[in-house]
Amino acid sequence: MDDSFRAESRAWLQAHLGDDPPAPREWERRLGEGGWIGLGWPEPGYGNRTATLAQQIVWAEEYARSRAPARLGHIGENLLGPTLIAHGSPEQKARFLGPVARGEEIWCQGYSEPGAGSDLAGVATAAVRDGDGYRVTGQKIWTSFAHEADWCFALVRTDPGTTRHHGLSFLLIPMDQPGLIEVRPIRQMTGTSEFNEVFFDGARALAAHLVGGEGNGWRVAMSLLALERGVSTLVQQIGFAEELAEVVRTAVASGAAGDPVLRDRLVRQWAELRTMRWNALRTLGGGGDTGAPSVAKLLWAGWHQRLGELAMAVRGPVAATGPYDWSEHRPYELDPVQRMFLFSRADTIYGGSDEIQREIIAERVLGLSREPR
Repeated sequence: MDDSFRAESRAWLQAHLGDDPPAPREWERRLGEGGWIGLGWPEPGYGNRTATLAQQIVWAEEYARSRAPARLGHIGENLLGPTLIAHGSPEQKARFLGPVARGEEIWCQGYSEPGAGSDLAGVATAAVRDGDGYRVTGQKIWTSFAHEADWCFALVRTDPGTTRHHGLSFLLIPMDQPGLIEVRPIRQMTGTSEFNEVFFDGARALAAHLVGGEGNGWRVAMSLLALERGVSTLVQQIGFAEELAEVVRTAVASGAAGDPVLRDRLVRQWAELRTMRWNALRTLGGGGDTGAPSVAKLLWAGWHQRLGELAMAVRGPVAATGPYDWSEHRPYELDPVQRMFLFSRADTIYGGSDEIQREIIAERVLGLSREPR
């Protein structure tokens, strides 16, 4: 690995992380000022540094080790950015990539709908042409960070006479439209509300912000999902390794590692994480492997759920008690391990459920007959 790049990454993080974590938007702006957003983009010139794959992994390792805040700008950097680089017009790149790289604009992803959760071909949100733009009407759900986002990239139906994956388009929609867009946070078991419902009631979007051309949304969306479920899991696994290390430390300190059953589960978690890492490395830079993103999603989602269960088992009965006495002023608080355990219950659902991933592998990789619809 690049030792000088590691030293630079570590020094910058130490200099910009104080005792109190900065507010999410402020942290994004600090990262942008340092040029740390968009390291994996092949195109420089938006205020971002460019880095080799090895350097990107170094940055991710140092970021995890420094316990830096969770990223609010992940969706814009790792999903929208590469999608615009691959499919966007020069004007779209010029307009949107700079603000993402500078940490100035936050994005959310408008894919899932109440009647089409993991089945993106069932999208019903409509975008009707209106002058130099579109009027968008419909509902999205499980929209991460919609309550914080400045923009939403959404899969919409621009041809009302079509079904399934035909007639879909990939549209960029500004979120600041009072009366035309309503965001309703969904309170989760963790007590937080990262997910949201989004209601579009004639929301306005410019035709110039249609990515890939009208009717080509399915192709653009599939390209983006490969980014979401594929190579990016390698960086995600660095965070998983930190979580597993914390569980192991707890097991040793509490004496739970002396239980042969728990010890076997700890070793299994470690071995499975190594297997996921080697699988991710194997698929890096590979093209045409239809099933690779679905396999990656199946592997990490189940692994992370089992880690949450193991973390609670290692702590024993105390895992069921909160870090503080609940009262009128502290009605519901969890420690990080409890939060991870509860939030991981959604891992096998969001980003494409396990059932959908298995269906993709069965039909597109193994060539089995399609299920009746």
